[in-house]
Order: sequence, then structure tokens, then C-alpha cells
Amino acid sequence: MHVSFDKQAWDAFKSYDRPGPIHMINLLQFHETAAYDDGREIAGAQAYAEYGRLSAPVFQRVGGRIVWRGAFELMMIGPDAATWDLCFIAEYPSVAAFIEMSRDPAYREAVVHRQAAVRNSRLMRTAPIERGTSFASSG
Repeated sequence: MHVSFDKQAWDAFKSYDRPGPIHMINLLQFHETAAYDDGREIAGAQAYAEYGRLSAPVFQRVGGRIVWRGAFELMMIGPDAATWDLCFIAEYPSVAAFIEMSRDPAYREAVVHRQAAVRNSRLMRTAPIERGTSFASSG
């Protein structure tokens, strides 16, 4: 299961700094019951909602915004067992904004709830490109 990035991924993220916004594609599966170190018992989705509530001021302060959110319905290509409780794309104005958010003390307190909530996830950094009229990157 994949819940957080490792040092190598974090170093790669920081080293590839380029001008302009980044889009972070998030696919999340929640624990039925959140896995807190202190033993408290709430639903994983509820713990993630607490993460969202507490992290929102920091996310907004650094210029972040949600550009797309969707409800998973069906896996068309990929493992049948892969399902996602929440899917969204978060935009940050820069790599530096994401780093600033991750280092903020209030965000670090909030992320405890994310870690307890998430059973499995995917986080992909992408560069927004011009929308087109076909599946190809131009046209």
C-alpha cells in the first residue's frame, strides 16, 4: 500500500522546480476505521474530512485550489480490485507553494489525520498543458 512519499521521491520533487503551476492528481482509499496511534476510533472518511478542514487554510494561503473532483465509478483499464474513495486534482501555483504548505506547522498537525485515514493512495505531479480537441497533446 502507498500512503506517503519517501525521501527519494521528495528529493526528486524538490529538484525539478520549474516556473508555473503544478497539478497533483490524488487517488485515495480510506480505512474503514482510521488508524490513529492513540487508538481513537472514527471512520477513515471522517478522519480525512478533518485533515481537509484543518489543512484548508494553509492550502488556500499558499494559493492552492481544487481544479477537479470526481466520484470513482468503475475501473475500465487497470486492476479490478483498485477502487478509490476520493479522486481530485489540486493545483498549486508553484513547486515552492507545495513545499511551503508541507512545511507549515499547522499543515503538519493536520497531516496526522490524513495518515490515519488513508489505506492506499496515488499522488502524481503533472504539468498543466493546453486543452485541445483531441486525446493527443496538440490539436
